[in-house]
Amino acid sequence: MSTINNKTNVHRLTGLAILTAIIIALQIFTTYVHFGPFSITLALIPIVVGAAMYGAGAGAYLGAVFSIVVILMCVFGADVGGAMVWNANPFMCFVLCMLKGTAAGFVSGFVYKAIANKNTVVASIVAAVCSPIVNTGIFILGLVLFFKDVLATWAGGSDLLYYIIFGLTGVNFLVELGVNLVLSPVIVRIIKAVKA
Repeated sequence: MSTINNKTNVHRLTGLAILTAIIIALQIFTTYVHFGPFSITLALIPIVVGAAMYGAGAGAYLGAVFSIVVILMCVFGADVGGAMVWNANPFMCFVLCMLKGTAAGFVSGFVYKAIANKNTVVASIVAAVCSPIVNTGIFILGLVLFFKDVLATWAGGSDLLYYIIFGLTGVNFLVELGVNLVLSPVIVRIIKAVKA
């Protein structure tokens, strides 16, 4: 009995280690890939995969890894917009980054588990959709609540609501959502292969 548990733990730890490395590499790489003024987030894909395979807690862990990389990119100025947020209020930037990534992973795992018993394809698609919605939604809410001056600077005099919808979230969010939707079948295959 303990041999089976040990094998399961080794597989889980190995899987999480691989996904951690992929998230770190993807987030560093995509910091320099921009669609509009902000970089896209492709690291949500391995977060969703890990959340679906190992549960909401693993999703939260992987989301936290993503968040730490985002924070480091802000601190070191690799993410110019993030650096502005960091310079405006380092503590709230840290809290916002940690919250949005961790919640995106947790919600993905929670949603996947809630639906997977009925249909794993639908569960994967819904989890893949929830991840960028939660990540972007918390980010926008945090900016509105704690970084209005930074938002106003980014908007450059245009209406803030218009800027948030079409400038800040528009292209990047649609790219992230589209990538997650397109890769949902891949997520399903990965999960089925690992669980087989």
